[in-house]
Amino acid sequence: MKKNFLKCTAAGLIAAFSLYSCNDSDDDMMGNVSFQRSITFENVVTPKDFVESGSFQGTGQPVILPGQSVSIKFSAGKAQSLMFSTMYGASKDWFFASKQPGIQLFDNNGNAIAGDVSSEVLLWDNGTKDNMTGLAESKPIMQVPNVIASQLMKLNLAYNDVTSEFTLTITNTSGGTAHETPFSPGVWAVSNYNGSQLLNSTPFFMPNTLSNPEITDIAQMGSITKMMTKLNANTGIMTGLSPALVVVYRGDKNPIYELGKKDSGMGLKEIAQMGNVAKLQNSLQSSPNVKGVFIAGNAPVSPGSKVTASFKADPGDKIAYVTMFGFSNDWFYANEQNIDANIKGDVTSGTALFDSGTGIDQYPGAGNHQALFGGTPQSENMVISKVGTSYPVPAVQNVIKVTVN
Repeated sequence: MKKNFLKCTAAGLIAAFSLYSCNDSDDDMMGNVSFQRSITFENVVTPKDFVESGSFQGTGQPVILPGQSVSIKFSAGKAQSLMFSTMYGASKDWFFASKQPGIQLFDNNGNAIAGDVSSEVLLWDNGTKDNMTGLAESKPIMQVPNVIASQLMKLNLAYNDVTSEFTLTITNTSGGTAHETPFSPGVWAVSNYNGSQLLNSTPFFMPNTLSNPEITDIAQMGSITKMMTKLNANTGIMTGLSPALVVVYRGDKNPIYELGKKDSGMGLKEIAQMGNVAKLQNSLQSSPNVKGVFIAGNAPVSPGSKVTASFKADPGDKIAYVTMFGFSNDWFYANEQNIDANIKGDVTSGTALFDSGTGIDQYPGAGNHQALFGGTPQSENMVISKVGTSYPVPAVQNVIKVTVN
């Protein structure tokens, strides 16, 4: 009986040990099972009508008297133009402005226009006051007949190709003419361009229609307050995003970029300048620590759109991602810290905007050497760095949302 008890006990211990061993092995296997995830990149930027806007006034006093000049500096790409407006002071409700959508800045060959562009300015009757009595009326905005605006106002454009920045100088040349007048403080704006069209092709006013409160205040009183409030609310940098590249890798070094180091030539430049992921995809696929490269989307990601990629990973793997800030010369979004491939949820807070250091910067969405306008960035050889505050770029979370599920 004692032998039977020992036999049973031994058998039980062996069985228990076997069971424990099997469970332990199963746990190890479970812990090493590959898993599937998806990562989504969403463009959450709010498009604004204007990429840049501002105001101008005389030196030492608000009005611009005959013989005086004032200058405006702004950036623009090939498809963009400048709209401005100022009151013809010696009137009841006249104002200066160009045709829609504004002063032409580039010729049909894409070359910047410089020099005298006075022919672009016109004089408009706001239609809200009788020209003789000053009594209120309600007529559509019409061009003032028999007055040549370019004889009263001279416009001169200068252009800096490196920065894609224009300087417009407005000179009051009305002195000694039959229409001598001061100019009021004025406003200006450059419409945002989305790659195919301007977001606002009729800024400030529409000819042959009734006026609006903002232009009426300029035309009747030379007051720009209402117009500036409207412009400030509708001005801001926006952007598209490129297809995103996602890499699954091992180790602590992000295979896409290294902060403070120059571009490695593996293909980051092509993403940051043109949104082309092909070169970096091919380079990473042959890297020893890379386990997989995945692409989200196959076209630019416009505001309100999103793209998704699925990837396979193992415990201990990490992921990294990159997508172009489309309306730039050489900027990209990427994760700033290492990300465990097994993570789930919103990882936007770990995303930052970087400058690849491969192209000279211009105003985002208004630079003639940006891919948005069919341009090629002018070369520079700087280290990869985070984008600073030189331009009023929206916060990361106001442009892109990155989610892993």
